[in-house]
Amino acid sequence: MSLHQQLLERQAQGRPIRVGVIGAGKFGSMFLAQVPRTPGVHVVGIADLDPGAARRNLARVGWAAERAAAPSLDAALADGRTHVGDDWRALVRHPAVDVVVESTGAPVHAVEHVLEAFAHGKHVVNVTVEADAFCGPMLARRAAAAGVLYSLAFGDQPALICDLVDWARTCGFPVVAAGRGHKWLPHFAQSTPDTVWGHYGLTPEQAARGGLNPKMFNSFLDGSKPAIESTAVANATGLDVPSGGLSYPPASVADIPFVTRPRSEGGVLERKGMVEVISSLEPDGRAIPYDIRMGVWVTVEGETDYVRHCFEEYNAHTDPSGRYFTLYKRWHLIGLEVGYSVASVVLRREPTGVARQWKADVVATAKRDLRAGELLDGEGGYTVVGTLQPAAASLGLRGEGGLPLGLAHGVKLLRPVARGQLLTWRDVEVGERSAAISLRQEMERTLPTAG
Repeated sequence: MSLHQQLLERQAQGRPIRVGVIGAGKFGSMFLAQVPRTPGVHVVGIADLDPGAARRNLARVGWAAERAAAPSLDAALADGRTHVGDDWRALVRHPAVDVVVESTGAPVHAVEHVLEAFAHGKHVVNVTVEADAFCGPMLARRAAAAGVLYSLAFGDQPALICDLVDWARTCGFPVVAAGRGHKWLPHFAQSTPDTVWGHYGLTPEQAARGGLNPKMFNSFLDGSKPAIESTAVANATGLDVPSGGLSYPPASVADIPFVTRPRSEGGVLERKGMVEVISSLEPDGRAIPYDIRMGVWVTVEGETDYVRHCFEEYNAHTDPSGRYFTLYKRWHLIGLEVGYSVASVVLRREPTGVARQWKADVVATAKRDLRAGELLDGEGGYTVVGTLQPAAASLGLRGEGGLPLGLAHGVKLLRPVARGQLLTWRDVEVGERSAAISLRQEMERTLPTAG
């Protein structure tokens, strides 16, 4: 039975999937915009640091005020409305909640939210992929120990890439490469929230209309988010990571199977079976026609003459050798697609992407020369950018261990760091221990890196 049919059945039986949402910003609001149009789903509660802002976002996406006016979680369960408040603990501890959607975008806090949800028997769809990037393998292990499911969020590119990789392998194709698109030029790595909109292609007025956060969007532009998402994909699929970080080869959709081949065959890959990100801009800044900027892709190999002949007979677009074929989705709809993960986790008990091993990491890297005593401001800010690294390289960085980008926020530098240098744990004063720091350090002590 399809997911939609199961949702219709749940609705007819009066047994909707009961969802708790933590964080009603842009991503959370996009999911919430689709809830009134989705059968068999009841958002019991929304927890946000600013309930007033959450209600304004609900109004923005078309919710009637009465729909979010339940005075308590119990009242919401009784009459089908939604309670909006700031108590996330009460939400994840409520026995009626089936699944929690964590969409705060705050990685340190997200880990605490996710672990608490596990402790109370809740499945989790984790939108905050930054948290998955620095301790996803441990979160997956904690979920399994609690008898619940932990999942990346469909609509976000990592889950969509995982889906394409699963399609390929299930059909018997070796995966040569997989990844996403991106608008990229090397100098974007030094972009700040002050420069983001000009580079990104939006006016400040368009950004304000959409309620877009310049720091968050700068994390996409400067390469931090592509590194984070590639880490999540590598850890979920077992694909390898380029030893020198992402190279962002420029390519049109038609050229992806040509570019994403091993170097020995004229492509850019160190070897087969890797993550990579395709740029939508030529090195001189010219836009590439029919780009993959907002999409995802997987390149597979036709290993036999018969399969390659099938590619040819069915007009599949391949590289010139006829050996490599790329399947792609040119667009992703971000939070508008999260309901697919919610339904899959609860109804099929299948995550839409989950870390299986520790293959990759994102290390905080100085955007400019940094002085001792400065406070780091995390992804998308003014001080650091994320660099994709093999997990083993990060763990052994200068004998000190690379500083995960997700933890490089609000921590003080203890010594100067030159522009372009990867930071280590010993470069910073970590300060108060959190669940996120403890879990990451436990992962570094106990979880082997996958070669």
